[in-house]
Amino acid sequence: MDNATLFNSYEQDFKQIIQSAQDKLDGDAKDQRGEQRKATLRRVDMELDEADEMVSQMEVEIHGMPQSIKPQFQQRARTAKTELQRLKKLSRELAQAGARDALLGGRSPASDNPYGDDRTRLLAGTEMLADGTRRLEESQRIALETEDIGADILRNLHGQREQITHARDTLRTADSSIDKASGTLKTMIRRMYQQRVVTGAIIAVLILVILIILYEKLIA
Repeated sequence: MDNATLFNSYEQDFKQIIQSAQDKLDGDAKDQRGEQRKATLRRVDMELDEADEMVSQMEVEIHGMPQSIKPQFQQRARTAKTELQRLKKLSRELAQAGARDALLGGRSPASDNPYGDDRTRLLAGTEMLADGTRRLEESQRIALETEDIGADILRNLHGQREQITHARDTLRTADSSIDKASGTLKTMIRRMYQQRVVTGAIIAVLILVILIILYEKLIA
């Protein structure tokens, strides 16, 4: 496919997407309120992002075209950009209008009651203040719970520290006992060797005495 053919394909996709977004903005988004309008505008924004990508692809294809035909395609790309920007602006305006409606409680500023607008603003402000108070109370509750959890953790750590200290003291006592047992064992081994030497000496003396007695008997 050459660049012009690809450009035409992207342009056709762009027009379909733009038409779909235009229909939503002219129909549903203007009639809807609240979350329904927000959902519609989110879908419109997604379509406009896709349309923006189509324009980018169109501009990429223009770079590969011969100089003789570039101007007409560049003009078509600029027209597409202008249309895209117009719909983006319209989408933003509808979103801002929805935000204003939400702030005013969905009522029109024009009212038979000359104090209606101020009262609506006051009610909205009061509700926002109440909501802020609820959020603050919730934050305080979470902070207190966090503090309690932190205190429990500190208590557990203190208990574990005491256990570790006790285990260390026990280990030191065991080490001391092992050292004492080792000293006693060494003393016993040393005495055993001494006894063996004494026993050997006694046996040697007895053998010598027996030999002397046998020698005297033989001489006699």
